[in-house]
Amino acid sequence: TTHDVCFLITVRPNLLFGTRFDRRQPFVDQAGLVYVRGCEVQGMLDDKGRVIEEGPDPKPKLKGDTRTFRIWLDPNQYQQDMTNSIQNGAEDPYETFNIIMRRKPKENNFKAVLETIRNLMNTECVVPDWLHDIILGYGDPGSAHYSKMPNQIPSLDFNDTFLSIEHLKSCFPNHTVKVTEEDPARQVPIRFPAQNAKGKKRKANEEEKPDEEDLTLVVEPHVIPNRGPYPYNQPKRNTIQFTSTQIEAIRAGMQPGLTMVVGPPGTGKTDVAVQIISNLYHNFPEQRTLIVTHSNQALNQLFEKIMALDIDERHLLRLGHGEEELETEKDFSRYGRVNYVLSRRLELLREVARLQESLDVPGDVSYTCETAGHFYLYQVMSRWEEYMSKVKPKPSREDDMDIAEGCYCHIRKIFTQLEEFRAFELLRSGLDRSKYLLVKEAKIIAMTCTHAALKRHDLVELGFKYDNILMEEAAQILEIETFIPLLLQNPEDGYSRLKRWIMIGDHHQLPPVIKNMAFQKYSNMEQSLFTRFVRLGVPTVDLDAQGRARASLCNLYNWRYKQLGNLPHVQLQPEFQTPNPGFTYDFQLVNVEDFNGVGESEPNPYFYQNLAEAEYVVALYMYMRLLGYPAERISILTTYNGQKHLIRDVINQRCASNSFFGQPSKVTTVDRFQGQQNDYIILSLVRTKAVGHLRDVRRLVVAMSRARLGLYIFARVSLFQNCYELTPAFSQLTARPLQLHIRPHQYYSSVSTERSRPDQVVKNMPEMANLVYNMYMHMIQSMQQHRQVSVLVFAETFLTYNLLDPPRQLLSSEEPMEADEECPETPSEEQQPTAAEEEEGQTKNDEEEQDHTKMPEHPGRDSDSGDSDEDGEA
Repeated sequence: TTHDVCFLITVRPNLLFGTRFDRRQPFVDQAGLVYVRGCEVQGMLDDKGRVIEEGPDPKPKLKGDTRTFRIWLDPNQYQQDMTNSIQNGAEDPYETFNIIMRRKPKENNFKAVLETIRNLMNTECVVPDWLHDIILGYGDPGSAHYSKMPNQIPSLDFNDTFLSIEHLKSCFPNHTVKVTEEDPARQVPIRFPAQNAKGKKRKANEEEKPDEEDLTLVVEPHVIPNRGPYPYNQPKRNTIQFTSTQIEAIRAGMQPGLTMVVGPPGTGKTDVAVQIISNLYHNFPEQRTLIVTHSNQALNQLFEKIMALDIDERHLLRLGHGEEELETEKDFSRYGRVNYVLSRRLELLREVARLQESLDVPGDVSYTCETAGHFYLYQVMSRWEEYMSKVKPKPSREDDMDIAEGCYCHIRKIFTQLEEFRAFELLRSGLDRSKYLLVKEAKIIAMTCTHAALKRHDLVELGFKYDNILMEEAAQILEIETFIPLLLQNPEDGYSRLKRWIMIGDHHQLPPVIKNMAFQKYSNMEQSLFTRFVRLGVPTVDLDAQGRARASLCNLYNWRYKQLGNLPHVQLQPEFQTPNPGFTYDFQLVNVEDFNGVGESEPNPYFYQNLAEAEYVVALYMYMRLLGYPAERISILTTYNGQKHLIRDVINQRCASNSFFGQPSKVTTVDRFQGQQNDYIILSLVRTKAVGHLRDVRRLVVAMSRARLGLYIFARVSLFQNCYELTPAFSQLTARPLQLHIRPHQYYSSVSTERSRPDQVVKNMPEMANLVYNMYMHMIQSMQQHRQVSVLVFAETFLTYNLLDPPRQLLSSEEPMEADEECPETPSEEQQPTAAEEEEGQTKNDEEEQDHTKMPEHPGRDSDSGDSDEDGEA
């Protein structure tokens, strides 16, 4: 695609086809590599030799299999090649290329980012005065806190931040709250504008005027105007009962200045960010807010929550390619928003036509936004003014008047939107419309920090403007990539118009990824700007209550934070109180010894694998699936890429083709899973010779904090328990038995708390594999028996009821598992294993019991492996 950096390669192989590559010999000679040159793609050409532009228009259909690209070459290298060719008679390399190669897209943006940095060094960067010294590390680190800003805003509307007056009071325990409206029904309109004599507290739902001396908050009711008669006119409301610390973070984010929010795992960082964005949107409708995150995934999570609040979607815009992964039918990309505006314009013009018909006004007033505007000015507004002049409001008619004003508000909004959309009638090309949308229409613009670095030049050229920046995952963003978004606009009269900078992150989790060790360690490049600010003493709001995990799981990582407690629902909701079915413990560290004398292996440098742990992890996953755990609620994590690939291979071999098991939600590395969560996490630590990079406590914190209900860790305990840095977590883990304790008689869907049967202790991986195999075979047999009984019952019902006893006796004597209880996900009849397959599987099981040195075969392969003619007979 356009601006991709590619390599032009000439290869002339001199070895026979099929010759194995020898790592000990030089690469170039074996590969037949002759020339390598760099280039940048300008674009693909169409039939007429013109570059195909990116945009909403459909791409032209080109004939044949040949495609032509126009590229920019490196001018210095090209000059050397041409000089060499002319003076020495050497061949022209540019006539010989037979391969064009591109780096992975995520690693292919270095040239654009470096160009942006170079351009910034050659331009006059204007950083807001209130940020200048803090970024350089001078002066008072708290000088940009809202309490010290000269332009602190005396009155703000907290919108729907507070759910009730009791919620408001609970967030200000040290204040006296005076309520001017005693009627409870009027106390809880969704908003509260707040007055601040000197920048004190103020809330939502009503007005507060805090007094510095006596800390009194005067709360006045604020009634939301009626928005119209239809259900969709009603505003979407916040439903989250924010804690007092979260309220302080929201309050700080609404005031001018620098706001730093430290959010430990599960403390609602995203919810706080979304509420700040919503409140800014309602308080300052003329201002524009830029959202920047490290990853597309975090941006999409943020966007999905924004859409659930009272924000008009015509003001939302998502830049970059990540919008393709948004779990919504709506398209928030530039061209998706243009299409939305155009379709919305037609809908609104149809509404204008209906209104015109009802008012019996002649002419075609719903043809364009302009004609609709004239219709509103001369027909609608004049009628409303005439109506208002004749109606004399009476106290008994207040409700009726409110309904009338609501209906007029609905009509007025139609024409307000059409006035905004008028520019889209004048601009004809999709590119121009998308630029207008970005520069004028959108109020909330979201992008990743990489996209900001790539597109800075284009954004500045367009005249892009914004007033507020909110950064999520700020501790994962490089310092330079944090700084660039501050400079995506040209200064006005030598001053930056930036008013607020909100950074939300957690410096106790993983830092930015720097692959070059020299840059990482000696240049300290992995230190984010967020982390540097924290170290400099910039004031932070530390969120202090988590609502993700069980309290016992939270203890594995809360020692890393000042005071991290639990939200009330963690102590009260049943899912956090009931034990995990089939397990004795909600978290456990399981010791894994060498298998066949092998622990960790390293087939390639730093590509660590551990077969015993991989098999154990997959066996536990299969065990959970047989108990009825949903696959989407289980994720498998590991600390190395090599182990991730090995586990995926084992999953594909054992589970993928068997509907009893299927694929878990994710199999990935701890680093990749940062910012995500799941109910049950199975973790493999891989190493048996050295602790490796888990010695970084930040990685340990991420690993321990991904699970909500259950965490099961497989590792070489003797190695990790002696690591000083990991002691706070591993002392809790090793306090429990180091062999897996399970309760195979419990099932996920059952609510039984029966503990009469003793726990089963699994000594090692082969034993777990056999146990899973036997459970699977027992389940298949019981299902077949159940089906046979069902057929007999159905057939003999027409003859006599006495014949039903033998099958029932069979069921009770053999005590098979009930089909409904035992197998929540019963496969279809075509997927059932045949009797011949079962016998084959049982034979394999006998062989495994005799010799554990063989890897246990997986039941899924046995049940699905038969290709014989006996399939139909069974």
